[in-house]
Amino acid sequence: MRFVLVGGGTGGHFYPLVAVAEALREQESFGAEGELYYLGPDPYNADALAKQNIVFVRCPAGKNRLYRSLANYVDVFRTGWGIVVAFFKLLALYPDAVLSKGGYTSVPVVIAAWLLRIPIVVHESDAVPGRANVLGSRFARIIALAYAEAGEHLKGKEAKLAMVGMPIRRSFRAQVAKPHEVLGIPDDRPIILVTGGSSGAERLNDFILASLTRLLSKFIVVHQVGDANVDKVSSAASALFTDREPLSRYYVFGHMSEEKFAAALRAAALIISRAGSTTLFEIAAAGKPAIVVPIPEDISRDQRSNAYSYARETGAVVMEEHNLSDDILVAEIERILGSEATQMEMAAGAASLTASDGAYKLANILVTIGREHEI
Repeated sequence: MRFVLVGGGTGGHFYPLVAVAEALREQESFGAEGELYYLGPDPYNADALAKQNIVFVRCPAGKNRLYRSLANYVDVFRTGWGIVVAFFKLLALYPDAVLSKGGYTSVPVVIAAWLLRIPIVVHESDAVPGRANVLGSRFARIIALAYAEAGEHLKGKEAKLAMVGMPIRRSFRAQVAKPHEVLGIPDDRPIILVTGGSSGAERLNDFILASLTRLLSKFIVVHQVGDANVDKVSSAASALFTDREPLSRYYVFGHMSEEKFAAALRAAALIISRAGSTTLFEIAAAGKPAIVVPIPEDISRDQRSNAYSYARETGAVVMEEHNLSDDILVAEIERILGSEATQMEMAAGAASLTASDGAYKLANILVTIGREHEI
């Protein structure tokens, strides 16, 4: 069998595809002999592709920005050229199916697959479907959902919908042996993990820095800030303290490896995060209380709806950026970590949200389509 994976621009699009690849490799009818290809402008994470023996095939794609930009006009031609390139790449490969996670990189491949009558499976991670997946849903055989309410925005396509949950990588579903040792941090205080996604979140970093002197008096803070922000955040934190001892409880990371991030999720007593769906479902898989700070709606249209959908299911706290201050943040952290009952209730809510089989459900859908071609 041969499948093409597409979707990128962010880790939230890319890493669920890796999770599905892991699940496919465990399928007896696919296994190590099955062929997987990832199409896009760049490999996003070449090591992750190589680990699952996924072949990268370059295919251009253009963005359609929500704001006025001359680049939008240029990218119309880039998308058109991407459709042409994708058509001939797919014609040469002729896979059994294409799995799209959405994002601008998926558009040329999905359109080309439709022109070639290659079956398309779309997976939507967000509570409100993104524009690329709304387009892709018109051509898809199956529209797989992480949030059931996303189906409310896909009127007339109910027969295609399949509730599968979120594909989560194996390392985030498994227990991590001695997570504190993996991170190289002590376990003598509750740990707060702050993450803004793989590239960090500058505003979230600022709120944590403003709260840091109070937080480090009681807690250990593990702060994933994005590679571009490490020096800035470290310098700002250092300037806050004349006594260096509290800084020994502050751990700044740029990009965290899969192993370290999985360990951080398991070690944390509380997680403060943006509202990217992949990260939220990884938090849920770890069964941890969370404070979710979505990117404002004028910048990202999906994070606010993701945050509130997640909170309804898990009991997580949503704090919107325009209402947030360091005093409010510290008070909410202390409220949660000061009550064992609250922590247990939120942890149970998180653990109840996610099933561990989202990747396997998608893998089964793809293999079922692949078997049709063998008959």
